[in-house]
Amino acid sequence: MKTYCFAEQKIILTEEARIHPSDIGLTRGYGIFDFFRTVNYRPLFLEDYLDRFINSASHTHLPLSYSKKELTEIIGMLIDKNDLKQGGVRMVLSGGVSANHFSPAEGKLFIFCEDLLLPGEEKFRNGVKLITEEYVRPLPTIKTTNYSQAVFSSITWKEKNAEDVLYFHKGLISESSRSNIFIVQKGRLATPQSNILNGITRKNVLKLVPETEVRDITLEEVISADEVFMTSTTKRLLPVTQIDDHIIGNGKPGPLTLSVLENFKAEEAKSSN
Repeated sequence: MKTYCFAEQKIILTEEARIHPSDIGLTRGYGIFDFFRTVNYRPLFLEDYLDRFINSASHTHLPLSYSKKELTEIIGMLIDKNDLKQGGVRMVLSGGVSANHFSPAEGKLFIFCEDLLLPGEEKFRNGVKLITEEYVRPLPTIKTTNYSQAVFSSITWKEKNAEDVLYFHKGLISESSRSNIFIVQKGRLATPQSNILNGITRKNVLKLVPETEVRDITLEEVISADEVFMTSTTKRLLPVTQIDDHIIGNGKPGPLTLSVLENFKAEEAKSSN
């Protein structure tokens, strides 16, 4: 089946999208992206994602010649063109073809529609395992295209039957490679404040549970927590029941995690109607 994307300042067949081999998005790994889901043909929390994408372009010195209104219109046309009832939309802005092959230039905007790879129900029932790694993403507050460390180490995760990684630095945790982290201790929810991407799912969880503590969290706290879960666009709230060789709580998804997940699903439903 043919799919369509936005590239070359127009909607074209996805297979016709091209990038110059000297674009520093390719040669230097410099660019930004964002990704959101559609439910019943409606993009979930679109305004939040577009705000983050536009801010990321500004902070990385990448010209973006489209307004939020124009991006919204393009996305709407793509969803219709691809009949994307339930799927993903990926926006990418490359670093551009630079005169000195290094500095940011005027890049290319791509918007693709994709099938979704969602966690199976057994992961929500049983929870998942994370493995720890000492690392801080470059420009952690920006959703850049630089995932080289995560891609490299993902082979190790698979060998250890882990869902993903848990980054920490100097004893403090930050995030997973593609998700934010929350812990529950004595009925209180907490999430890291430093060296993280401010995820849109994270933002909506904080709205649902405004008393959540946003603070530095040690690796020891996570390992001894009653509950742990990760949040992202595709994972929603995914329970974490093991970190390295440590079982979290009783080894099962906890009651607060499951309660917040149900409330989040209800917010999703409202957004998709």
